[in-house]
Amino acid sequence: MADEMRVRRALLSVYDRTGLLELGRGLREMGVEILATEGTARALRDEGIEARPIAEITGLPAILGGRVKMLHPTVFGGVLARRDVPADLRELEERGIPAVDLVAVVFYPFEQTLESGASEAELVEKIDVGGPSLLRAAAKNAAHVAALSDPADYAAVLEEMRRGEGSLSGETRRSLARKAFARTARYDAAIARWLSGPEPFPEELILPLRRISPLRYGENPHQRAALYAPCGPPAGVAGAEKLQGKEISYNNLLDVTAALALVAELQAGQKRCAAAVIKHGNPCGAAVGESPLAALEAALATDPVSAFGGVIVLSREVDAAAAARIASGFYEVLAAPGFAPEALDALAAKKNLRVLRSPLPDPSAAGVEGRTIPGAWLFQERDSRDLDEREMRLVTKRAPSDADWTAMRLAWKVVKHVRSNSIVFAATDRTLGIGAGQMSRVDAARLAVMKARQAGLSLRGSVVASDGFFPFRDGVDTAAEAGATAIIQPGGSLRDAEVIAAADERGLAMVLAGLRHFRH
Repeated sequence: MADEMRVRRALLSVYDRTGLLELGRGLREMGVEILATEGTARALRDEGIEARPIAEITGLPAILGGRVKMLHPTVFGGVLARRDVPADLRELEERGIPAVDLVAVVFYPFEQTLESGASEAELVEKIDVGGPSLLRAAAKNAAHVAALSDPADYAAVLEEMRRGEGSLSGETRRSLARKAFARTARYDAAIARWLSGPEPFPEELILPLRRISPLRYGENPHQRAALYAPCGPPAGVAGAEKLQGKEISYNNLLDVTAALALVAELQAGQKRCAAAVIKHGNPCGAAVGESPLAALEAALATDPVSAFGGVIVLSREVDAAAAARIASGFYEVLAAPGFAPEALDALAAKKNLRVLRSPLPDPSAAGVEGRTIPGAWLFQERDSRDLDEREMRLVTKRAPSDADWTAMRLAWKVVKHVRSNSIVFAATDRTLGIGAGQMSRVDAARLAVMKARQAGLSLRGSVVASDGFFPFRDGVDTAAEAGATAIIQPGGSLRDAEVIAAADERGLAMVLAGLRHFRH
């Protein structure tokens, strides 16, 4: 690619006029001739900036109500001609086609129109044809032409031209070409996704992503990493406002996402405050309380040792009391929907603590989530289902008490967010013991009991939630021996009858949820 390239003629066609006047003035001050589509030319000339309408070059006005205005050999010939191919230059001269050195295009706003809920007819009219074609032509010929696709780049391009006496470097043109092709790809992807309708898993899934930020590293220091999100305002933790602290890490992002999802689940239909502490993707503890401090203390009590260096999420505005408690320990991240000024004052002493203002997600929202495997992607619908009273079955002689039911609902919400195999012991307002990520269910139960004992918590009168069915009675026996009085589990094992008989033998209540919550 040639290095320096002098810009003598520019072609502008922009729907969004942001920065247009500054670009037009800057180009004209450097003696650049401006060609423009009718609306863009009018906007420039209204401000005293000289611009020739494209129709003067092609000899044809826009037709079909403006649907066709740039799709003409004279326009594309001037953009695609190779300056280092004499035959191309001779043909331009013979046909009277002006060579174009810079193209600036802003497409019809299809994405914004889609978000507005417009009709199909309106959306079709916002599918730009000439703009993407022209921008691709300029990007293809980046050896000789600059392709401007983002108004945010206008100022930098003008500044480089001023420093270079009207020239742009090959490096700049290549960078602009890459950005132009990325823009056309995103635009086409949005249209293709719309045409797929509500189908969550279309035959072809195109993911237009932009980098939000590079990350210091991935899960480990030797792994490079970056954060990407769909175009538009970032959602979820990617769009959270960082109020203080170190740079957010790859692991932080995973843990905060997990904690926000769990707290949102606990907060649904709840007047009290919800809190969760997450470490390596698993809850150390979760609870609800009358105040942020009460919920926080109960969540921390489940496993205070593991909570060290963890991530905390609260469902309400963090007040001074909760902030002081957090500031007294060591935690990586604190996230909540809001923070009282005095809370931020208390947290300021922990300079490395990352403090994020983030809304809670909607736990019932439909959607798709994905992950990579070597050479491919896996996608699935989000696990947004909750307990359905119509599917639940009491299968034991003993029925759960009202307190058991309250505790089971809390335990069930938490176990959904624990890595499989998982067991959660809980009271009506908090977790008491969590066994996560075990290869056997009985080991998950034993781990939960061990964790509770280490924290000095009694499991007498607790309830148990299991993310999958009990394949044998040993898990039930472990729960009963620890003091549990009720169990909620999906059911569906070949040995359900044996497991239910064990619950009856031990005097436990057992409810089959008819719903599984594996989390790998």
